[in-house]
Amino acid sequence: MFELTPFKVEIADSDLASLKSKLELTRLPEAETVDDWTQGVPLDYVRDVKNYWHNEYDWRRCESRINQYEQFTTEVFGLTIHFLHIQSAASDAQALVLTHGWPGSIVEFLDVIEPLSKSFHLVIPCLPGYGFSGKPTHHGWNVEKTANAWNTIMLRLGYDEYLAQGGDWGAAVTTSLATNHDDHCVGMHTNMPTVGPDRDTMEDLTEFEQEALKGSQFYQDWDSGYSKQQSTRPQTLGYGLVDSPIGQAAWILEKFFQWTDCQGHPENVLTRDQLLDNVMMYWLSGSGASSARLYWESFGRGGRAKDVTIPSGVTIYPKEIFKASERWVRRRYKNLKHYRIQDRGGHFAAFEQPKLFAEDLLECFNSF
Repeated sequence: MFELTPFKVEIADSDLASLKSKLELTRLPEAETVDDWTQGVPLDYVRDVKNYWHNEYDWRRCESRINQYEQFTTEVFGLTIHFLHIQSAASDAQALVLTHGWPGSIVEFLDVIEPLSKSFHLVIPCLPGYGFSGKPTHHGWNVEKTANAWNTIMLRLGYDEYLAQGGDWGAAVTTSLATNHDDHCVGMHTNMPTVGPDRDTMEDLTEFEQEALKGSQFYQDWDSGYSKQQSTRPQTLGYGLVDSPIGQAAWILEKFFQWTDCQGHPENVLTRDQLLDNVMMYWLSGSGASSARLYWESFGRGGRAKDVTIPSGVTIYPKEIFKASERWVRRRYKNLKHYRIQDRGGHFAAFEQPKLFAEDLLECFNSF
């Protein structure tokens, strides 16, 4: 018999004191030799973040906000999974599982819970090895196994039919739910469709498709080093991330600069508190290695991508890493009901543009 164990986030005072001690002992490198972010997170910004984190940031505020919502842990395939479960008051509400990616967390979805829970029962899990979920002790926890675990949890909660949404790794997990559990997952939406360009269109590219290809090339040339490291040597990387709070913060903040629609600075779109709330999900759980390991588990280890035949929706935000035109999307998502290109927002869509994100999801799922 499975168990759902009620959960509250309760970080020990000693863990917060340890963080302050480590921040005090931080050894910073010399400054970059350029006047922008092309060599990584600038020293002046890291120093400002360090001082704020040490002297002003309040984790208990974030902890209290998460604890507003009902939370559980349950064991699936020998691993403890943590998730939020928000039940809607709507009599006709459908269940919706929302899945984050790296370097995100359940914090991304906090601002969309209220609008979405008016229409959906929400289930928001931490990926294996992330946040307050357990860390796998044996290899095998790839995208497909994660999707199998999500399906198991949804059935345990009594949701024989449910919808799914995700970006980044959440997009891959959501698509796996759609292709491998279409007897229960009856509709999906993603803001990062897992498709490549259609070779048959290379001689007739639209302006949007040309820009999408340029973006993918930039990612390969200048923005994918983290992925190579995490997919090949996550354990080596983990020693630095788990030991140094500034190392962990810089590793994450660089991506919030590069992947948000921030017009030159991540704090133009998210507050410093929001950024640190997300970093804390990695620091407090010591998940620098375990979160990176999902890359090692999943990259280059999948078979042929299956077509998605359930009703699907795709929204493209302008600062997404990988963008796809509607005709590229339709090659894999055979039952595409909703396709939209937004005029603002980026990779962390629910975090950056919660109002747009929630409205778009409601419109998408209502169209099914």
